[in-house]
Amino acid sequence: MTNAEEISILDYGSGNIGSIPNMLKRCGVKSVIVSSADGLKKAKKIILPGVGSFGHAMHCLREGGYINILNQKVVDEKIPVLGICLGMQILGQSSEESPSTEGLCWIDGSLKKFIAADKTIKIPHMGWNHIENKDSTHPLLKDLDKARFYHVHSYHYFDLPIRNILACSHHGYDFPSIIAQDNIMGVQFHPEKSHRYGLQLLKNFANYMPC
Repeated sequence: MTNAEEISILDYGSGNIGSIPNMLKRCGVKSVIVSSADGLKKAKKIILPGVGSFGHAMHCLREGGYINILNQKVVDEKIPVLGICLGMQILGQSSEESPSTEGLCWIDGSLKKFIAADKTIKIPHMGWNHIENKDSTHPLLKDLDKARFYHVHSYHYFDLPIRNILACSHHGYDFPSIIAQDNIMGVQFHPEKSHRYGLQLLKNFANYMPC
């Protein structure tokens, strides 16, 4: 069990989030599903999930009136936020998937589609994959040496500053799979589908305390 603060899981219309609160409950972490901008006003920690396309996710955030309150909470108040899968991708500036759409721009980086060098490289990248830790001192990586997680995605960051890359995975070549910049964190995989490793990562986020 943990004494961590309640986590707000943002349901902004971009994918099924049902398994995330179930995994947090298994960690002994309280959570609440938030489906309005007003619901974020008292948030102490936020999980930003997402499946589907970059453009659709940003459209949902804009139409739901979430952008201003997210910027207030994350950029101004600096509360911890964890982007999961597409939720990690929209932390950045842009994606080849939706070239005319700007992301949240909290992370200096953009996304491109996997390049299949040969027929053994399947797109989307789907299934279990180990991570290679680049900064084992970060609290999000506590007790996650040689961990593996479940991935489902076709796009990845390619131009992130080295300082923002906590771990990489390999699919034809290395790509960032865990990123961070101060209170902003993201994972390209699905911890809620990754059994004991996913439990540990979510517990680490729940216990994360900003410096």
